[in-house]
Amino acid sequence: MNEIFSQTIWLVPLYALVGAMLAIPWSPGIIRQTGPRPSGYINALMTFIALSHSLLALSEIWHQPVQYLSFQWLHAADLNISFDLVISPITIGALVLITGLNLAAQIYAIGYMEMDWGWARFYSLLALFEAGMSTLVLCNSLFFSYVVLEILTLGTYLLIGLWFNQSLVVTGARDAFLTKRVGDLILLMAVVALLPLAGTWNYTELAQWAKTTTIDPNIATLLCLALIAGPLGKCAQFPLHLWLDEAMEGPMPATILRNTIVVSTGAWVLIKLQPVFTLSPVASTVMIGIGSVTAIGASLIAIAQIDIKRSLSYSVSAYMGLVFIAVGTQQDETALRLLFTYAIAMSLLVMSIGGVVLNNITQDLTKYGGLWSRRPISGICYLVGAASLVAFPPLGCFWTLTEMADNLWNTHPWLVGVLVIVNGLTAFSITREFSLIFGGKPKQMTVRSPEGLWALVLPMTFGMGFALHVPILLHQWNLLPEWENLNLTVAIPLVISTLVGAGASAFIYLNEKITKPIEFKPKAVQDFFAYDLYTAQLYRVTIVFVVGLVSQIIYWFDRYLVDGVINLVGLATIFSGESLKYNVSGQTQFYFLSIFLGVILFVGVVCFPIISQFSFVLFP
Repeated sequence: MNEIFSQTIWLVPLYALVGAMLAIPWSPGIIRQTGPRPSGYINALMTFIALSHSLLALSEIWHQPVQYLSFQWLHAADLNISFDLVISPITIGALVLITGLNLAAQIYAIGYMEMDWGWARFYSLLALFEAGMSTLVLCNSLFFSYVVLEILTLGTYLLIGLWFNQSLVVTGARDAFLTKRVGDLILLMAVVALLPLAGTWNYTELAQWAKTTTIDPNIATLLCLALIAGPLGKCAQFPLHLWLDEAMEGPMPATILRNTIVVSTGAWVLIKLQPVFTLSPVASTVMIGIGSVTAIGASLIAIAQIDIKRSLSYSVSAYMGLVFIAVGTQQDETALRLLFTYAIAMSLLVMSIGGVVLNNITQDLTKYGGLWSRRPISGICYLVGAASLVAFPPLGCFWTLTEMADNLWNTHPWLVGVLVIVNGLTAFSITREFSLIFGGKPKQMTVRSPEGLWALVLPMTFGMGFALHVPILLHQWNLLPEWENLNLTVAIPLVISTLVGAGASAFIYLNEKITKPIEFKPKAVQDFFAYDLYTAQLYRVTIVFVVGLVSQIIYWFDRYLVDGVINLVGLATIFSGESLKYNVSGQTQFYFLSIFLGVILFVGVVCFPIISQFSFVLFP
């Protein structure tokens, strides 16, 4: 069988990089006659080529065994680092998802960024993300996965800070970069420590090593906890979750990628390292605990937000928390399916909201209302995305959440309760957003709000069609259980939580008799969730305070001790030099006097111990 496309799948990341380089001439000030738009068209074309290549490779590799490619990168002494690739239906399927969503985001950006002159920079950064994520899913090496994650962290900083003339944008980009660096630094320690223990960074070889090693349990626990730290920041998990909220200051087309597959990069590495995590039950417990706290906490915070993009961002953190639970309970395949179904649903929600934000020039939910009659396409797409995100049969996440709950029922039944709670809260949150935006009567900001340009509507409608066909695709891939085999014990509570959450939200926010905005009693509880559990304030009085105090101590030590000693030496040098210049007159007697005084001083220093002992004998 001809496998030319699967064997050359490593070209897919290069297509995006070529597009990024070709976009450079259309930066402001270089080619002025055409404007910056050709840079976007070129990148969209290269992404389309990458998507086509991935689809052809997927048809070749389907039902074929996993294949491996290896390229020698560095060999020095006993250090041998190779760039290993894995070719399988899962990795190439992930490529299709990445390139497909990136193509949708690029087409969407044609309408959203129509009046922006930063096209070349924006599309080049989207290409950087595409190349990085494509490399990550193909990579079979923890070392190069870490390198790619670092590149994506830099790309996140640059993409969030695209409109750098706004202060909140600069703050959001900085905080996102620094927050991720905390997890990345700890992850780097684990990557470096793992090589002498396992002798390899190859994921496949690490899995074999984990089955046979007799590593000390304490070392295994520390190693696994450090490996979790990187994905913890990438997936916006507590306590490193604030960056995703502030990242919403970036352009909406970038949010399509960031809220779907960029945050999933950490989860991908987490899944690949699953065999290593089996060495430490403590690490699995920590993952489950972090995922549960983040999932429930982020779901509650999302309900209390009035910024639509921030409300969606906390739902992202909640679902990444569910992925942590899946990995912590050794449900790797379920975690992958959850990432797939979640990405499709969330991308549709973001695209539906993006055109609304663009036309109405506000992200404040309290200023919206009555858009159902003016934007029916956006409203329908939002409803499909919302239904696909929660346990609403027969759409995508219903099957993954039900499968996850079924696997947890016999081993961790309390986690089924977490799933039900998170699903109900998410249904409440996304229904609340729909009710405030599309329901009710038009307000001043929504009186004139027609559907957007074709570039906004086209990827949104295609995404809606794909979301509706996700169950069919899962069935064709033999990833769905038969209806008669469905565990109704967990499926029914999930569906009920969806209906209760959505129904309660619709009753509250579509009821004209209830005063808006809603104020819960006591107000302190609402503020507690609205201000993100006061996490930022907690950082300010703990970590920021300690870092500031240590910085002041170091400054005082440097200013008054280090600089003081150096200044003292300098003053002594100046004083001695000024003193000696009067002794250097060219006359012999002054040189003789200097030598004589120096000899006396030297003899005095050498003989001082003897003189001290002699004085003690004479005068006891």
